Amino acid sequence: MLIYLRILKESLFFAINALRNNKLRTFLSLLGVTIGIFSIIAILAAVDSLEKEIKGSLSSLDTSTIIIMRFSFAPSDIPQWKREQFPDVSYDEYQHLKRTLPNTVATTYTLNVKPEPITYGGKQVQGVEIGAVTSDYYFIEALQLEEGRFFNEAESNSGAPVTVLGNEVAENLFGTPEAAIGKKVRLYGRRFSVIGVLEKEGNSMFGPSKDGSAFIPVNVTRRIYGDNNKQTFPQIILKPESDVDNAAYIAQVEQNLRLYRGLKPDQVNTFFVNQLKGFTDFIDNITGQMNLFGLIISGFSLLVGGFGIANIMFVSVKERTNLIGIQKSLGAKNKFILLQFLFEAVILSIIGGLVGIFLVWIITLVASQFTGDFQFVLSFTNIIIGISVSGLIGLISGIIPAISASRLDPVEAIRTGM
Repeated sequence: MLIYLRILKESLFFAINALRNNKLRTFLSLLGVTIGIFSIIAILAAVDSLEKEIKGSLSSLDTSTIIIMRFSFAPSDIPQWKREQFPDVSYDEYQHLKRTLPNTVATTYTLNVKPEPITYGGKQVQGVEIGAVTSDYYFIEALQLEEGRFFNEAESNSGAPVTVLGNEVAENLFGTPEAAIGKKVRLYGRRFSVIGVLEKEGNSMFGPSKDGSAFIPVNVTRRIYGDNNKQTFPQIILKPESDVDNAAYIAQVEQNLRLYRGLKPDQVNTFFVNQLKGFTDFIDNITGQMNLFGLIISGFSLLVGGFGIANIMFVSVKERTNLIGIQKSLGAKNKFILLQFLFEAVILSIIGGLVGIFLVWIITLVASQFTGDFQFVLSFTNIIIGISVSGLIGLISGIIPAISASRLDPVEAIRTGM
């Protein structure tokens, strides 16, 4: 054990000596490793941060949640021209599923409508995202209220003029969420009573934040837009019970809706049953491909860095030929010389890798200051990956120079070095 510690100590000394005595050569050689590790860790950190932000934005929704609409979350085998002919899901279909579908915790019908201004007194908030939903949306999204309540089923069915405001909208109109309750705001040229205010959510990169939203009964917007407006993108959202088999439940949903639409056995579904778990799996697939693509590109930088380390080691072997001959004449075994140069190559490579990781860390700190709530994260796992890869590059790059050094004849080595 002591011999290996001695070899490591001497190798560290030689590596530092190489850095000190040949600064420019060493800098240029290590630059490839630094850039390669920087590229790999920067890509991994960026993709991890993106994935964390997206999944954090979806965290309020159960991944078993099912969304029925005429669009698919994932690529489909059905030709686009045929998909464009699919009808929108209807309010009647929503009511039918709500009445007949078992093992369901909540069912809601939503319309995606364009943002609208909301006015109170002399104040106005522009571009408020309108959530046109039924009452069960509260349970599906697990909304958190700071003040008041969400509208109930009776208010939803009748299309009552009530609204639940996002935190930011309430603050801009009334100063505080508490002051909003019971007030009447103007929306769509009508007066709506504010019955609730949501808790502050913060910015989200995956869709608009609920802080800038207002939720109203969907039947209000149905009267305004009509049931055949292709710009509203209706959806039926289902939340199955936790112990239900997802595949069986989806099959039951499809069969139920097929029967309601009168589709024949040989006809394809004229709707898509999308599950959020499938969407998160799709995100995982995309981020995995991004990581792979980035790693391939970064691999070229590491290849250059590997050649740089190999160049340093070949020069180091040549400069220390005389010393190698003396060591071998005094009894140093081939293994000792081999490990000495291998350790030196690994240490040099790790130094380059640590510089690359340090640069990524600095950039993540700076970038996070300019991206608001989106935070770039350099995980401990990525740091370990960076150090491991740089060490592996040093090991691979140094193996041939180390073998050539260990095989030198002591007499010839001493004579060559004189």
